[in-house]
Amino acid sequence: MHILPDYFYDTGLISVIFRLSLAVLFGGIIGLERGASKHPAGFRTHILVCVGAALAMLTNQYIYETMTNASDPSRMGAQVITGVGFLGVGTILVTGGQKIRGLTTAAGLWASACIGLALGIGFYSGAITAGLLVFGALKFLRGIENYFYELSRIMDLYVELDSISKLKEFQNFVRAQGILIQSSHLNKTGNAAIDCIGFHMTIRIPKGMKHTETIDLLSSHEGIYLIEEI
Repeated sequence: MHILPDYFYDTGLISVIFRLSLAVLFGGIIGLERGASKHPAGFRTHILVCVGAALAMLTNQYIYETMTNASDPSRMGAQVITGVGFLGVGTILVTGGQKIRGLTTAAGLWASACIGLALGIGFYSGAITAGLLVFGALKFLRGIENYFYELSRIMDLYVELDSISKLKEFQNFVRAQGILIQSSHLNKTGNAAIDCIGFHMTIRIPKGMKHTETIDLLSSHEGIYLIEEI
């Protein structure tokens, strides 16, 4: 059942302008949130992805309606999904401490493309609902996510020490705080400081200890250049 007049579902000028304008709106809303948080793909990138995806589906519909009904109206949309996947990879970064950044931005680009595809084919209710939900998830659910992460007793840490001779001493210091070291391994490349060693640790902290308290406590050990949660 159509929620709008029938001319919003054909490939006439009014429908084309309306669909592409909505793609600019929802791509821009998602992109503003990412850009405001200083992520690699921001306002303009999300708009371009969403509008491009919408245009691909509009073109598909135009070919289907005006040239041949034998064409597959979902073919170009499938190629958009694949192409945006490659674009999203470019926003994912791995830091020297093996901390992965950009996954949420990549997912936002992919979601923007999907919203654009839905708008391009005239699935307005799905596109508008998804656009609002995606923006809400990015904007308002971060605090909930951080709250539950803070309650977790498992932490993944990246640590840099001034020498490998201090490694055993540091591990003993960690255990002395009642913290269980579940695993650890050296990082051979990409250390932030020169002439130091970097390594990863997975630890289990005592009940009631906060993540920030743990970082502050372990940072007080002599010889620490860097310690961060990943």
